[in-house]
Amino acid sequence: MRRLTLGLLLAIYLCVSLSVALTLWRNGGGWGAGVAALVGGLGLCLAFHGLIERALETGTIKGDIAAVREAHAILLSQVEALDARLGEVLETVADDAQRSEVLLDEVHMLEGLVQRMQHRLDDHGDAPAPFAAPFGGDAVQSPALLDTVRAALTDNRVDLYLQPIVALPQRRTQYYESFSRLRDETGRVMMPAEYLSVAEPGGLVTAIDNLLLFRCVQIVRRLARQERRIGIFCNISMASLADESFFPQFLELLTENRDLAGALIFEIGQAAFDARGSVEARNMGKLADLGFRFSLDKVTDLDLDLQDLSRSDVKFLKIAAQFLLDELQETEGGLVLRSLPDLAAEDFTTLTRRYGVEVVAEKVEAERQVVDILELNIGFGQGHLFGEPRAIKEAVLTEAGPAPAIARQPFPRRAFG
Repeated sequence: MRRLTLGLLLAIYLCVSLSVALTLWRNGGGWGAGVAALVGGLGLCLAFHGLIERALETGTIKGDIAAVREAHAILLSQVEALDARLGEVLETVADDAQRSEVLLDEVHMLEGLVQRMQHRLDDHGDAPAPFAAPFGGDAVQSPALLDTVRAALTDNRVDLYLQPIVALPQRRTQYYESFSRLRDETGRVMMPAEYLSVAEPGGLVTAIDNLLLFRCVQIVRRLARQERRIGIFCNISMASLADESFFPQFLELLTENRDLAGALIFEIGQAAFDARGSVEARNMGKLADLGFRFSLDKVTDLDLDLQDLSRSDVKFLKIAAQFLLDELQETEGGLVLRSLPDLAAEDFTTLTRRYGVEVVAEKVEAERQVVDILELNIGFGQGHLFGEPRAIKEAVLTEAGPAPAIARQPFPRRAFG
């Protein structure tokens, strides 16, 4: 096709040249002028043809180059996308491997904890424990209750309950406090007043607290994945802080989860905090070094060493609302607290905040109490008025990580609020 087109063009060029040559010859130019016109015309036509063909070829090449560049850009973008996806997959695999390693360590720690707990139960299983009668009767021996507690612990029927802590005056849930509850073989929930009478003499409260600590880590990890900015107060006993076999493993677990430090607050009773020894204080410092904070509850002495609290990273004080209101005393200068007669009552929280400590009014049961504690500039409240402790959903804990091999009993299917 290209040869035919070229032949036609040459014929056209020849005809044009002949026409010019004949024109010159007829007008008196002679044979020499005609031949010169013929040769010159053909030369000009061929030169013009070459220029056109070269221009067309150049345009085609440029088009091809542009197409190649476009294809290369597309290919490069696909390669970059594939590389980014591969990086995400590798990062996910690495995170899953690390998380699996952490969870495996957690399972091992729980298994070891339950084994030590079982030995302790066996050591105390033959000694009947006193049981306080629920309606004010005399204490009685209750081996059956001890057996019930033994079965609940060894079968891991220890549930996690959460109660909201709200910011005042908006009453927006800011934190939760965690509680442990045991269930007997029928599923009935046992309240602490019922089982502590046999758990405390055998040293089993420490085991219950330790199980609760692991549950708190699980739920905080779950909330963090949901990007829910809510903290949890979790009780930790001085016995757990001083336990040479438990605490190093627990510290290792928290080191792996130190990103949760802002959401997990360890709670200690005021009397236990004041009586802490060097080992407990040192281990509290190790937790503080990881970024974890502390709270004091069961506060009955308002004459506090705030500098000591600040050094120990205590950031919250939980004071019963009614106890706080009973401490109020009218003087000529206004309301003061009996424990701090030189300080205006409403300035108490201002003083604690100066040391980085917030006051939480707990056991709030009536609206009138809310009005009174707001006059004291207290920023947080907790109590049945704002929400009762409720069992956490089973799904929340199972999604936080695989259930330990020892946990075979289902949790109550009730949400927390």
